[in-house]
Amino acid sequence: MSKASHEFDLALLESELKGKTLLVYWYLLQQPTHMVGVREVQRALGFSSPSIAVHHLEKLQDLGLVHKKGTGEYVLKEEIKVGILRFFTHIGRFLVPRYLFYSLLFSTMLATYLFVCIVTQIAPNFYALTFGAIASVAFWSETIRLWRAKPL
Repeated sequence: MSKASHEFDLALLESELKGKTLLVYWYLLQQPTHMVGVREVQRALGFSSPSIAVHHLEKLQDLGLVHKKGTGEYVLKEEIKVGILRFFTHIGRFLVPRYLFYSLLFSTMLATYLFVCIVTQIAPNFYALTFGAIASVAFWSETIRLWRAKPL
């Protein structure tokens, strides 16, 4: 597959993977076995009827992201990173914003620096505190913004 064709496919997927279809895909990504049934999707996502769940699962199947087993369950075939999904990563069965790691890193570094300054009774450096605080606030605000923007 050529690079242009691959980019076109990702653009097509990104344009099609939105709304309730994205909700269904997000739900499927979070399942430990990456396998769901129609009724399970309907109940979990609060759809009014199973036909809505079927419609979105079949749309995912048409996009080549899932396939239907003989048992009627749909299984994740391929995980893609388009749209908001680019900014999330798996930790076990959870999808968390990638910025969470940076948020924790800078917050831990700032707290450790302050702790060492207090224990050793050394005045903290203004620039180190400013940089640490700005980095922590910036990454935590991005983490929270992405968390609020997630489909589920």
